[in-house]
Order: sequence, then structure tokens, then C-alpha cells
Amino acid sequence: MAAGRNNTVVTKFILLGFSDQPQMKVFLFMLFLGIYVLTLAWNLSLITLIRMDTHLHTPMYFFLSNLSFLDICYSSSAAPKMLSDIITNQNTISFVGCATQYFVFCGLGLSECLLLAAMAYDRYAAVCKPLLYMTLMSHTLCLKLVAGAYMGGFLSSLIETFSIYQQDFCRPNIINHFFCDLPPVLSLACSDIFTSQVVTFILGVIVGVMSVLEVLISYGYIVAAVLKISSAKGRSKAFSTSASHLTAVTLFYGSGLFMYMRPSSSYSLSQNKVVSVFYAVVIPMMNPIIYSLRNKDIKNAVRKAVERDYKLSHEHSFF
Repeated sequence: MAAGRNNTVVTKFILLGFSDQPQMKVFLFMLFLGIYVLTLAWNLSLITLIRMDTHLHTPMYFFLSNLSFLDICYSSSAAPKMLSDIITNQNTISFVGCATQYFVFCGLGLSECLLLAAMAYDRYAAVCKPLLYMTLMSHTLCLKLVAGAYMGGFLSSLIETFSIYQQDFCRPNIINHFFCDLPPVLSLACSDIFTSQVVTFILGVIVGVMSVLEVLISYGYIVAAVLKISSAKGRSKAFSTSASHLTAVTLFYGSGLFMYMRPSSSYSLSQNKVVSVFYAVVIPMMNPIIYSLRNKDIKNAVRKAVERDYKLSHEHSFF
């Protein structure tokens, strides 16, 4: 720490993480390591499968592969440091490291919000405008939507990170969390945090709430279109293409809005850690399962990949 303005200025933070549960250390390490490995394995497998199978070279799966890439990066921005801290008890992180971690984590999270909104528009085009789908969702538009999601997410994160980390942190430098998340970090500031709270709220409304509204509007049209289909089988088939996305949206937006858009007076640090584990570690693992569980295209692609590998292995063993 360094002295300045008659205060002790924070140059590093201590992440408490799960140090209040030392008897659970081995269990928590194995649990989170298993979740992280599965997150990497399932999302990388989904990306590889989409790249290999030409039948999956459609706008929907282009967005899905980008979602898997985001989930890998999103989980990796917090999980490795958390695992290291659990096993080594070296829970310190520099001020710059903390700001960088939050910038990356927040940027990826906001990018995922925008990408999920773009995927909702894709589902709207597929269900409501099936004859014009490939024209509406051209490759150029898909690239622009993905690029816009990344640019919007990281630009918003840059503004938010700057507004938070230009604060004076002169209180005890202990963060009661496993990574540098917004509420526990901002609670350590000893300067006026009103401006940071306003900036965070405005960006939350612009990116989060507007994305939710776009999803709700898209699904309003989708439901209206599905209800017009006369046969029950046709309705079921039309809605099944959007059910996975709606599930992922509900989990991600629900946990994010609960974490960042509720009044500060209702914050509970222990409750925050549980919610954070869910949206930072568990959801990135669940997304590939959600999109694959009832998806016939993915199942067919997996079956063909297994059959191809089986055939190749038998050919090699024969020779």
C-alpha cells in the first residue's frame, strides 16, 4: 500500500473467496474444477461440431458457436483464479489486476446479453418469416450482429470499469468474494460512489433491460405466430426451435438482473457469492447442454461424428 492524502491508498486487494469454509476446501476445489473442465470440454466440443458439420452452417449455429466461445472466456475470467486461491490460499490480487478482471468479466457478460438478444431476433426471423429467413439473416448481418455485441459489451464495460476504479479505495482492502465483482468492490470505496452507481444503472438499463425488451418483443411475435399454426405438431415443432434459447435467456438474464439491478440495501454478501457462482461458473457449463438436449440437428451431427470416427478406427485396425 502507498500513502497519500492522509489516507492509506489501496494498491492490492485480498479476495476472501471461500476461506470462511476451510473444511470444505478440497470438496469446493474438486467441484469447481469439475464444472470448469466440463465447461471447456462441452463448449469446445460444440464449437468443433458446428465447424465440422456443414448442415450446422446456419445463422442459428453461427450464433451458438459464438455463445460457446463467450462462455469459455466468461468462465475463464473468474474460475482459474478462484481455483488457485482455494488450493494455495494466495488470495491477493493487484489493483490493476482486479480492474482488468472486472473489465474482462463485465465485457464478456454484457456481450453475452447483446448476443442473446441477437439470437432472439434470429429465432423471430426463423419462426415468423421462414420464407425470407436466409435473406433476412444474411452472413453479413450475422457478422455485424456478433461484432456489435462484442463492441457494445466491451465499450460499456470500459466505461463502467473506469467509473468504478477511479474511486478512492482507502478502507480495508478485503473483498468478500471470489473475484472482483461490482458490489463488493464498490463497497470498499471511501469516496462518493453516486456517479459510479448512476453510470452502472444507466449501462444496465441500456444493455441489460433493452436486451430483455428486445427478447420479449421477439418472443411476443413468435408466440403469436405459433398460435396461428393449426396443427399441434406444427406448433410444437415451431416452438421447440426457440425453447432452448428462451431457457438460456431466462437463466442468464434472471441471475444477472437479480445480482446487479436490485437495491443496494438488499445486498447480502453470502447470497451474492452463491448467485455469482451460478452465473459465472454454472451457466456457462449448462448452455451447451440446454441447446443440445432436445436439438435434433445437434444429435444427428454427434451421431454422424461418432459413426465417422468408428468407421475410421475400424479401417485403421484392418490395415
